[in-house]
Amino acid sequence: MIPRYSRPEMVAIWSPETKFKIWYEIEAHACDAMADLGVIPRENAEAVWKAKDVEFDVARIDEIEAVTKHDVIAFLTHLAEHVGSEEARFVHQGMTSSDVLDTCLNVQLVRAADLLLVGMDKVLAALKKRAYEHKDTVRVGRSHGIHAEPTTMGLTFARFYAEMDRNKNRLEKARWEVATGAISGAVGTFANIDPAVEEHVCAKLGLRPEPISTQVIPRDRHAMFFATLGVIASSIENIAIEIRHMQRTEVLEGAEFFSMGQKGSSAMPHKKNPVLTENLTGLARLVRMAVIPAMENVALWHERDISHSSVERGIGPDATVTLDFALHRLAGVVDKMLIFPDNMLENMNKFPGLVMSQRVLLALTQAGVSREDAYTMVQRNALKVWEERVDFREQLLADADVVAALGEDAINEKFDMGYHTKHVDTIFARVFGD
Repeated sequence: MIPRYSRPEMVAIWSPETKFKIWYEIEAHACDAMADLGVIPRENAEAVWKAKDVEFDVARIDEIEAVTKHDVIAFLTHLAEHVGSEEARFVHQGMTSSDVLDTCLNVQLVRAADLLLVGMDKVLAALKKRAYEHKDTVRVGRSHGIHAEPTTMGLTFARFYAEMDRNKNRLEKARWEVATGAISGAVGTFANIDPAVEEHVCAKLGLRPEPISTQVIPRDRHAMFFATLGVIASSIENIAIEIRHMQRTEVLEGAEFFSMGQKGSSAMPHKKNPVLTENLTGLARLVRMAVIPAMENVALWHERDISHSSVERGIGPDATVTLDFALHRLAGVVDKMLIFPDNMLENMNKFPGLVMSQRVLLALTQAGVSREDAYTMVQRNALKVWEERVDFREQLLADADVVAALGEDAINEKFDMGYHTKHVDTIFARVFGD
């Protein structure tokens, strides 16, 4: 985690203090459940709650771990220093370290997902606002980076909204999938702890009991979670790339907001660089770095090894903190983005009328011309527009074959811009449902 690309709310989820607080709650709730079952004395379970307001000393736990070489044992030793050795002697009864570690990790991932969903809602709100604002702002669509046919800026924002809305649905499902806990003991057989303890702890922590664990919660759940984060990051990059292309000097159909006092270059004072969206492209790469390791964590030896552990200590905080920051940055970029409609029209008219070529082609085929001949007739006029920057409509009107097939009025009618935007409202209704 780099402070430059972090928000404190997400960082706090992964702090040692938060982790130890969750570990404590797992152990305390487990003691309550065991007391209810008569496995341990009620007074011992109640004694554990004496530490409910304690801020666990991270440095002290690290000091103990330096000797024990075991993080959970170090924590339990420190907990006994607050509760009392005799009172704490039933803590962790029948449990294994993974019961604490895995359940805690999933609590953290659920909390992280909740923050990410807030960020996604901000992105969706910004995209929807800009979509309606520019629903009818005509711009040229591009395929392969080349002028294709007219579209609108509103449709550009709307398709990004639809993509992010799908991602929100994916993240909600990934949150649900990872929201399980396991208090099943060594190799997951409940030999030394009753399944009722797991049910109680999970209910208290907002999780579901893992249907079958080994000594760990199955890592296919986590693989799906991080894969979802990777998809969201790719969608962020998709939007960022579009904005970066729009801000290119020779395009300039849109741009990041440039604040008073901002500098674009240390060498060239005229520069206005798309630094935020370039940053988002880089952050997306960082998030996707977590996906393959998470998938490789699925395959563990027998009932458990810890090859996944070191990976998750890194990718858990890094991927969620980075994506959280990226979502909030993207929301701000979209919300404050500058749009230049006049430049959109100017760009579309760099090759006058050329974007109407398909409509003329279709009209010729409907008029009885073979598709091969129609394509040849349209293309020979289109190439003159490319090469000489002449007006496409004028070229068609001067082409005897085209005029013979369509007539002048029909040719002129094919250059109505409204033809390409007539279904914008239909598309918006599909995307936004209103």
